[in-house]
Amino acid sequence: MNADVFRWKWLWPRIAGYFGVPAEDFDGTMRPLGQQIADAAPLSKSIARRHGLIESDVNQLASWWHTDADLGRPAEVVTDMSKSRKAGFLEYQSTEESFTDLFDRLRAQRIIPAG
Repeated sequence: MNADVFRWKWLWPRIAGYFGVPAEDFDGTMRPLGQQIADAAPLSKSIARRHGLIESDVNQLASWWHTDADLGRPAEVVTDMSKSRKAGFLEYQSTEESFTDLFDRLRAQRIIPAG
């Protein structure tokens, strides 16, 4: 696989593995996070209390409409960083590492539960 090409299709199972949960294949059904999280306030407070997290209001943790806009597309998005690299943006971190590094920081800051 070319390191310049990113595909969500191969990243989702790796993110799920990081969290120790099974990955679910996309079946074509749109499931907006805003709708899924609408009644999550009591569960969020319970999780925060149980894990000693610094924020118990799930709506303060993410912008659901923004996440849906980024990830809620029925077609997979394929991107390529070749033009950026040719323009001189040479620093590189793999997409998978950028996510796991972020999750590690969020765990260290007690924003998400530790593994």
